[in-house]
Amino acid sequence: MVRNNILKIENLHVSYGPVRALRGISLEVYEGEIVVLIGANGAGKTSLVESILGITPAESGRIIFMGEDITQKKTEHIVASGICLIPEGRGILPLMSVMENLQLGAHHYKGDISEDLNIIYKSFPVLKERTKQMAGTLSGGEQQILSIARGLMSRPKLMMMDEPSLGLAPVLVKELFEIIVNLNKAGYTILLSEQNARKALQCGHRGYVFETGNIVLSGKSGDLEKDIRVQHAYIGSAL
Repeated sequence: MVRNNILKIENLHVSYGPVRALRGISLEVYEGEIVVLIGANGAGKTSLVESILGITPAESGRIIFMGEDITQKKTEHIVASGICLIPEGRGILPLMSVMENLQLGAHHYKGDISEDLNIIYKSFPVLKERTKQMAGTLSGGEQQILSIARGLMSRPKLMMMDEPSLGLAPVLVKELFEIIVNLNKAGYTILLSEQNARKALQCGHRGYVFETGNIVLSGKSGDLEKDIRVQHAYIGSAL
């Protein structure tokens, strides 16, 4: 079965002033995959997803999405083309209601979004129960669900998630990864940046290991989970 290449990164370099955040990164994401990025804080995972979305400009290299070079495109164009980011820290607007947060996720659509909302409420009943509630009053787990649901409202072809389990209790982490797997089964392609290496690799198809702006290992998730270097550096401290 031939899979379509949905995202291709070619020799990407990103710097913050004198600090080199990414040093010639190259990777691919195929349609229908969960691709995992693992590594310590500061390894370059967040820099990569922010560069893909156009938040952090690339110094050199190329980012190809659905056959289009989006390296120098504005974030608004990239989001409209089908990429969403579930950011670290969730990024919800706490003084707005659950409904208003969801509507913002679909801000670039001019038509009726009622069917999208129905799908979200069917998938995440807790949000329907709290549709008028201020987002900042939700629990941490509910806020993460809202952040994911808001991303889904943009009808993404690629979902990027940056440290989604950060700050969640273990029982909620388990539920979160079940949501990620179910989204993938429903047809979503996911690029997952995550410090909880064990959980991430168990739900992913392939993975890349980042260290100081470089990819030092890559392969099938199962192989990476068994790799003694990955186990020693990352899995031993994962939840």
